[in-house]
Amino acid sequence: MSAVLDHHGHVQDESHAHPHGWKRWVYATNHKDIGTLYLLFSFTMLMIGGVLALLIRAELFQPGLQLVNPELFNQLTTMHGLIMVFGAIMPAFVGFANWMIPLQIGASDMAFARMNNFSFWLLIPAGLMLVSSFFMPGGAPAAGWTLYAPLTLQMGPSMDSGIFAMHLLGASSIMGSINIIVTILNMRAPGMTLMKMPMFCWTWLITAYLLIAVMPVLAGAITMTLTDRHFGTSFFNPAGGGDPVMYQHIFWFFGHPEVYIMILPAFGIISHIIPAFSRKRLFGYASMVYATGSIAILSFVVWAHHMFTTGMPVTGQLFFMYSTMLIAVPTGVKVFNWIATMWKGSMTFETPMLFAVGFIFVFTIGGLTGVILAVAPIDIQLQDTYYVVAHFHYVLVAGSLYAMFAGYYYWSPKWTGVMYSERRGQIHFWWSLISFNVTFFPMHFLGLAGMPRRYADYPMQFADFNAIASVGAFFFGFAQVYFFLFIVLPAMRGKGVPAKQNPWVDEGGKGAEGLEWEVPSPAPFHTFETPPRLDSTATRIIG
Repeated sequence: MSAVLDHHGHVQDESHAHPHGWKRWVYATNHKDIGTLYLLFSFTMLMIGGVLALLIRAELFQPGLQLVNPELFNQLTTMHGLIMVFGAIMPAFVGFANWMIPLQIGASDMAFARMNNFSFWLLIPAGLMLVSSFFMPGGAPAAGWTLYAPLTLQMGPSMDSGIFAMHLLGASSIMGSINIIVTILNMRAPGMTLMKMPMFCWTWLITAYLLIAVMPVLAGAITMTLTDRHFGTSFFNPAGGGDPVMYQHIFWFFGHPEVYIMILPAFGIISHIIPAFSRKRLFGYASMVYATGSIAILSFVVWAHHMFTTGMPVTGQLFFMYSTMLIAVPTGVKVFNWIATMWKGSMTFETPMLFAVGFIFVFTIGGLTGVILAVAPIDIQLQDTYYVVAHFHYVLVAGSLYAMFAGYYYWSPKWTGVMYSERRGQIHFWWSLISFNVTFFPMHFLGLAGMPRRYADYPMQFADFNAIASVGAFFFGFAQVYFFLFIVLPAMRGKGVPAKQNPWVDEGGKGAEGLEWEVPSPAPFHTFETPPRLDSTATRIIG
């Protein structure tokens, strides 16, 4: 597959078919190259956001002010959240989408290749503006990642830089989403109906619609903040008749679907790995598709469960309490389907499966604490405590991040052409799982005991659990450095055992299914230049 015929019918090397050096990356229009760029960018932002997190945990290691003053502490918490959500998690999933969706549906590339390039390169100035805000007069924004008014109206010039960065990131997301929707709906290989499509494509199709629906809402909220700051409007300024709580409503109308934007692609990845290593087809494929759609629809009617302490009438509290509990049902359907897929399967526990099972275990804990927070009287007690911090890190770190690690180990042989070291992968898994739980599980107890979040100092009774959490955080951070240095870098350099076309099938031919396993490893620069002919399951190529 590395050789193609030229117009004289002679064999020529395919390497002449694409540019080399820096031009290959700057002018990239190939979905595989752009996917790689997204993943490298998001890992860089993960490391930057991780350094901020470790500064936060170093400050909280013991009572008293150790390293930073309270103002800088709030800047760290704000920028850690913004960088992780908009710079690390979201671009990483777009990277997975770029790499895998054309391979999974038998398409030659993404629908709009140049727009794909543009949507990536918007991320670079946005990331630079976010990170450089620490060096602006007055320091970085310190209003929390939710950017609540009236704090945002009082920030220095870095707030405007942050707003502009968010606009660029939003524009990138919308362009990426349009690309994904058009690719999935128009470029599937003949014979691949929607209900035969891989689950990762389904979850991303629904995620892309969510992004297009809610990113403009965030853009509106931060633009109103901008005009309040500079153009004399009073959307959120009570002195001019505005209402800061209105900002919360607008933000969370974006923010809650955003939570599902960050977890639905993870569900898709897990829905490929569990069947592959259970040697079974996914249990209840149709119910998984409908559950994903249900989550997306319900995510628009639960936003105010973030706002139980804003003086909402009891009727409103009841509505948002019940709707939040309702959204747990389709999520529970997914967990049930994964467990049913594993039931009586011929399971093996290679690193992708370890991360997938770890995902189910730890994500379920995060989901259960979410159901607890949905109960309005309990939430009013736990609002803005470390219980909430524990809850959303269990969902986003153990949810989104573990799924990305699982996806990397599962698909990287197809990307790089070499197998990762299984022993190193297992070290990475156990190191990450244990240190993650040591970091975030004690935070449940801190929150139940009443420790508020975003405070740089605390009384002595919270000292022990904070010390444990800080030690765990440093171990977790170093685990990800280990992952990059000893697993990703060797693979990028081509060091390792050459990967088979499908490394995840056993002697009986059972294991990973899908069109991505029908092309050689590493995947050729151009795949599926003519649409493949598929069998009746749309998982194999015939002819």
